[in-house]
Amino acid sequence: MAKEEPPSTSKDLQELQRKLSLLIASVQSNSKVTQANSSTWSDMAFTPALLLCPQVVSFMKSPVGQYLDRHPFLTLTLLVFVALSAVPVGFFLLLVVLTSLAAFVGVILLEGLVISVGGLALLCVLCGLGFVSLVMSGTIMVSYMVISSLINYWFSLRLLPQHNSSGDCPLAVKSAHIEGLYQE
Repeated sequence: MAKEEPPSTSKDLQELQRKLSLLIASVQSNSKVTQANSSTWSDMAFTPALLLCPQVVSFMKSPVGQYLDRHPFLTLTLLVFVALSAVPVGFFLLLVVLTSLAAFVGVILLEGLVISVGGLALLCVLCGLGFVSLVMSGTIMVSYMVISSLINYWFSLRLLPQHNSSGDCPLAVKSAHIEGLYQE
């Protein structure tokens, strides 16, 4: 009860073998497969996309590319090293970026701290100056009142003898008036 393979299966295997041989020839010669060599668009589907890239072709024609082509184990080792080192290098670059951001945020936080401390210091200084200005204003007002009262008192004492016709001191007049009261 073996089923007979349809005739298209062997034809598909032959097509697959032809595409594989084109791929192997393309990789070995390090040149891209041109459309002239392939009969249909489906033939291009098995050609690696990197081999169609002009930068890869120019690299493979360089001395380094030819050396790596002659030493496949070294090429594989270099490829594995680059692939595996991508993760630590990525973490390192992430660390650098995060450190830079942290430094930037730290500078902003430090600046904010300096501004806050400076603002509090300014507030304390201004409160102290307000208190000092109140004390100085009070002192100046009290001094003005005292000096004004003393000057008024001093000038009132000098003006009183001029109003006295007898020329006596006002205290003498008062004492004479008091003595007169006792004598009566």
